Amino acid sequence: MNPPVSARNPSDMDRIVLATSVKFPLASYLMDPAFDPGSPSPLYYLQSKCKANSSIPYPSGQEVKCLECLHLWRNSSSDVNKELYKCKGGNKQHKEDNEFAAAFDFSDSNGAKYNMTVWHEETQVTNFMMGITFEYNRLPRWLNLASNAYLQVLQGPGTQMLFEFIKEVPTIIRLDSRVQGVLDFLLRIASFGLLIYPVTVLVSLIVYEKEKNLRIMMKMHGLRDTAYWAITYFYSLIISVLFVQFFLIAGEISGLTFFSKNDYTLQSIFYFIHVNWQISFVFVIAALVSTVKTAQVISSSYMMLVCVLAFFVAGRCIESTDISSSVVLLVEIFPGFALYRGVYEFQKYATFARNGADVGMRWKNLSDTGNGMKTAMIIMVTEWVVMLLLAYYLDQVVSSGSGRTKSPFFFLPTFRKKPTSQQSMQINSSQVLPGNNQSDVDQERQKVEQLMKEGSRTHTAVCDNIRKIYPGRDGNPAKAAVKGLSLALERSECFGMLGPNGAGKTSFISMMIGLTEPTSGTAYIEGLDITTRMDEVYTCMGVCPQFDLLWETLTGREHLYFYGRLKNLTGSTLAQAVEEALKEVNLFHGGIADKHAGKYSGGMKRRLSVAISLIGDPKIVYLDEPSTGLDPVSRNSLWSVVKRAKQNRAILLTTHSMEEAEALCDRLGVFVDGALRCVGNPKELKGRYGGYFIFTMTTTSGKNDEEVEDMVVSLCRNAVKTYHLGGTQKFELPKQEVRLADIFQLVENAKSKFPVQAWGLADTTLEDVFIKVTRQAQARSSDE
Repeated sequence: MNPPVSARNPSDMDRIVLATSVKFPLASYLMDPAFDPGSPSPLYYLQSKCKANSSIPYPSGQEVKCLECLHLWRNSSSDVNKELYKCKGGNKQHKEDNEFAAAFDFSDSNGAKYNMTVWHEETQVTNFMMGITFEYNRLPRWLNLASNAYLQVLQGPGTQMLFEFIKEVPTIIRLDSRVQGVLDFLLRIASFGLLIYPVTVLVSLIVYEKEKNLRIMMKMHGLRDTAYWAITYFYSLIISVLFVQFFLIAGEISGLTFFSKNDYTLQSIFYFIHVNWQISFVFVIAALVSTVKTAQVISSSYMMLVCVLAFFVAGRCIESTDISSSVVLLVEIFPGFALYRGVYEFQKYATFARNGADVGMRWKNLSDTGNGMKTAMIIMVTEWVVMLLLAYYLDQVVSSGSGRTKSPFFFLPTFRKKPTSQQSMQINSSQVLPGNNQSDVDQERQKVEQLMKEGSRTHTAVCDNIRKIYPGRDGNPAKAAVKGLSLALERSECFGMLGPNGAGKTSFISMMIGLTEPTSGTAYIEGLDITTRMDEVYTCMGVCPQFDLLWETLTGREHLYFYGRLKNLTGSTLAQAVEEALKEVNLFHGGIADKHAGKYSGGMKRRLSVAISLIGDPKIVYLDEPSTGLDPVSRNSLWSVVKRAKQNRAILLTTHSMEEAEALCDRLGVFVDGALRCVGNPKELKGRYGGYFIFTMTTTSGKNDEEVEDMVVSLCRNAVKTYHLGGTQKFELPKQEVRLADIFQLVENAKSKFPVQAWGLADTTLEDVFIKVTRQAQARSSDE
């Protein structure tokens, strides 16, 4: 048996301490290591007082010495535990593990009942081989001492009984200390993993709104970044706090000492700090990624990595006595390790409390030597603040789907753009594109210049030579998507923008609604510069995007209530606006308004998107192909809504439907290759770019095609054939050169000479104008 520390000489330390790592012969694993013949360590027997020459020989050759043992009285088991666990409970006085040989508590034993608790040292004598543990070999000796002392008190000094072995009798089930130790470790890891699990859930919720463009949709309807993050933060905080409280209450109900022994307020404060740290950490991840899949991969990888590293790195550093506290501090700075340290401390104190050492961790224990809880809390609070600031910074400068980005030095006054008024802006309209000198486009440019000089507020939107150039990549040249557009929209005007795919319409709209920043030039909405005051512009505009941006779990009514509140509508005004909007787009009756948007058809979603763009009386509305996917009845109903809506606001509409453009738009602009090619109302454009009849004739199998062409040319020398396929031909006939009567006479003559299957005469359509202007512009661009 090892002697108490007080009985050791410093020079004898290495000689008398039994090491459990000593490799004994195989046979010796079946016996107590102390009696191994190959062990050089001496043996001791305990006596209340040792006499001279009290050493006795032992057959193995080992020397057995006498060691005086002090009998120390304690008032209770709690006092015994406090004394024994001073080396582990975090107190300032450090004790050796084997300072005490054993301790006994006879509790309420009497003549009719024998109730005893034995504390015995097993730290350095435990060895495993074929299921044998050596403390069971030593424990009967202590039981013999205590039991014989008990018998001698009752029966007299001569009474003695020897126990040769111990065996458990049926008792209430309890865990062996080793099993309990394993479960404590598993509980610590499980608690740690459970506490960081919400990272994946929260980051997915936030990034989902970014991936589906819902966040930018809210932003375009007036929701500021600060308001968005504040709402998201407190929503996440409520969820996380409820989760932690459930975690604590479930642990308390389960009777786990990890929860029940430690101070509840201390646990609540620690976990409250943790959830705030966790939310700020989630915000950092959300600012860097733009898809839910990527966010889930990153957060899941983080969870697995930090759980593994917490055990193999943080846990080893905390428990090791060879690693300095500064190194441990650096390790705990890694995101998540401070939480592990706190959980580790809670479990350590709970383990001591279960063994009777104390009641667990209390606020006063934060000052205990070796208790890292205070440091862990300071680290988490510091990282909480730092990561919140970092998340805000990254959200402003990283382009990840949340709208226009700012300069990396936006927080410095030198790099901030100063707000400018429409009156003080320099005119940028002096440059004219080569080959783009159409009178109508030039008139529009001059109109904008005049408005800029006068500072007039009569127009809702004024675009002043706005440009967008995308830099070249991978050896490709830069792409000019918008080449200096000047345009003015009056109030109560619906302006339609037509153009082929890739013409630059989307790039222009993206600049107007704040998704991208102009390369040069600017635009004003109600006198507000979109390059410096876009946050104010958002409050006075509505957007119906090309693709419906809706929450599938919200009803149509809830969507309108939400966006109505963003437009500062409240109370009965909000309720009335929502009801009117639903009725306008035919979503009010039949309970449609209270169905989830995810169950809507494509046409119903489209109508809801239009209603969202119009609620709150915005000054300008952007409608990007609003009638896509609608049946003729719903389309006509929607057109009626748009016509009524434009009475109080300006509307900028993009569409590929000439019928829609002609029905809704007061003015049209054909946009080709990044430039505006013509501007005017539909009738003017048809008159200016039309001026001819479209004559069509179909003959049998095309046998008389040449004869038909000769007849048309003889009627109109400047006729132009625009189509010829399978006996069907189309001709453009200038109106000033032919009369309708002459055309009818030509048809009658043709019928008398050969079979005419069909014929037709039409005026110039808007589609014809669009095709003609587009072809001319593309031909001009190719020549340049």
